[in-house]
Amino acid sequence: MNDSLPPPVGGPTDSIGRLAELISGDPQARLDADMAHVLERLAGLGARPLDMLTPTAARRQPRLGDAVAAILSPQGENQHDDGVESEEIEMTGAEGALAARLYRPQGLVGQSHPLVLYFHGGGFVTGDLDSHDASAGALARRSGALVVSPTYRLAPEHGFPAAHEDAWALWLDAIRQARDWGADPRRLALAGEDAGANLALNVALLARQGGGARPVHQLLIHPIAGTDMTTPSYGETLRARPIGMAGMRWRFRHLLEQSQGEGDGRLALAARKDLAGLAPTTILLAEIDPLRSEGEALAAALEAAGIAVSCRVYEGVTQGFFGLGQVVTKALFAQSDAAAALASAFAGRG
Repeated sequence: MNDSLPPPVGGPTDSIGRLAELISGDPQARLDADMAHVLERLAGLGARPLDMLTPTAARRQPRLGDAVAAILSPQGENQHDDGVESEEIEMTGAEGALAARLYRPQGLVGQSHPLVLYFHGGGFVTGDLDSHDASAGALARRSGALVVSPTYRLAPEHGFPAAHEDAWALWLDAIRQARDWGADPRRLALAGEDAGANLALNVALLARQGGGARPVHQLLIHPIAGTDMTTPSYGETLRARPIGMAGMRWRFRHLLEQSQGEGDGRLALAARKDLAGLAPTTILLAEIDPLRSEGEALAAALEAAGIAVSCRVYEGVTQGFFGLGQVVTKALFAQSDAAAALASAFAGRG
């Protein structure tokens, strides 16, 4: 099989993007020094744009975490000495067993600890436990909570809405297993990045209707909240790396290959009118990210529905920045903000 694909054919969104880019300038020129260093190293490792690859090749190529490892390796730093212990566990998705990883801050003893169910990113097509290991570990270390990070079915092998079906089943399974892990099922939060943030909010919406355990907080890191590629941030990031307009179009093409889900409310979260009754929500956005505008729109929609929302944009960084705290200062700020929001939510239920 040829693991490369030809460049996508241009269209109306490309023309809009080029015009916006003329106005806003090259997105890579807005990178801060830390983020630029990571992306330079990633390119040096041979990473290619998603739209030039098949899903199989995209899953095999170097990731942001590999770039961090390459930066730290000459300095003799230990990436894994982070004060968090992890173990491989199994959880139940919509169609059977799924691999998961449980993170426990070192020194945590006793029972009834808060728990975060964290869904990894990757745009529903790529991503796994290892690609977002640093994000989940940082949440555990900084918040003092248990964090469980499950896998879920990916497109195109499992198209929309397979990941959403898994996410709900995983939430129910986390509730069932919480006490076995030493967690308090009354103090559960949801978190995720891009696709994972979309899944987290969808789970919160279903939990609101179910009458069972509900999350005390949603932490949404640059969430996918729509499929509209004419928003300002899409136009400003036509050539952004690692994810720009072309990368997001590639993701949606594989996710929706066999369905007509573009307008489905599970993807078009920012356009929904039924957001009332959710727990307080924190939204963390990257400036150089096609998802920034829809994240801001989602924050506005939640506020309009009466939800307490904190929305922050971190300048000079791109999608995927959150787990890069060892080398990107803005990621440290975001991790600190996330942990503070979670700690406050958990304290309110203590």
